[in-house]
Amino acid sequence: MSLSVTENAATRIREIIAQQGLSPDHGVRLGVKSGGCSGLSYLLEIDQPGERDRVYESNGLKVFCDPKSYLYLNGTQIDFARDLLNGGFRFENPNVSRGCGCGTSFTTD
Repeated sequence: MSLSVTENAATRIREIIAQQGLSPDHGVRLGVKSGGCSGLSYLLEIDQPGERDRVYESNGLKVFCDPKSYLYLNGTQIDFARDLLNGGFRFENPNVSRGCGCGTSFTTD
């Protein structure tokens, strides 16, 4: 398995990279950190690859993930959606066994 982004997410991330005036070798880092009511929270940031990162390409966008985070994120797809009030990134993670009520943290088995 791997990490992937939908076309909507890739488009939005490329917009952010362009707005920040960053070079095309930048991509998106997907990771996890301790936090939230369920124990783990997603980390999503514009970055360049680190020495030990796994690097994927999806919809023309580079996706970076450190080896420890990959244990929790293998198979995850990042999407971006807008509704009437706002827009945001969403994560489809097949490893999640339970999420919190606010939708910002998760637990895996």
